[in-house]
Amino acid sequence: MVELTGELQHILLVEDNESHAEVVIRSMSNQQLPNKIHHVADGEQALDYLFARGAYADPVQNPRPDLVLLDLRMPRVDGLEVLKIIKTTPSLLRIPVVILTSSDAEKDIATSYDYHANSYLVKPFNFNSFTNLMKDLGTYWLDYNVKPSRD
Repeated sequence: MVELTGELQHILLVEDNESHAEVVIRSMSNQQLPNKIHHVADGEQALDYLFARGAYADPVQNPRPDLVLLDLRMPRVDGLEVLKIIKTTPSLLRIPVVILTSSDAEKDIATSYDYHANSYLVKPFNFNSFTNLMKDLGTYWLDYNVKPSRD
């Protein structure tokens, strides 16, 4: 097991469904791991956040995320396009991107991995299962997973 450094981990949650976002935020906040969720509601806001544009230009208020949780079906810019941009931008490509979606369509799964998603998770319909998934996800990506140092 990797020893926790106690360093605050920043998570960018890209989710247009407010009830799903609330479950993720609550579940991750209840973890014993220090984390802060930055929630945006569509792909365009996600790109603005990642590229420090507009309302997200302040790096203190909107730091580079250590993890992106990305829904696929969103307004303005869909999740697959956001994923593609992240994984083709040298300054962003090392940020782990976990697809967190209700789609279990083979085409979405395959395309996500073709675009270099780090993981693909289908949201369970059951609240307790969803909460448990978020707990496991947080433990894995924020505690066990070893990342390269930031440049």
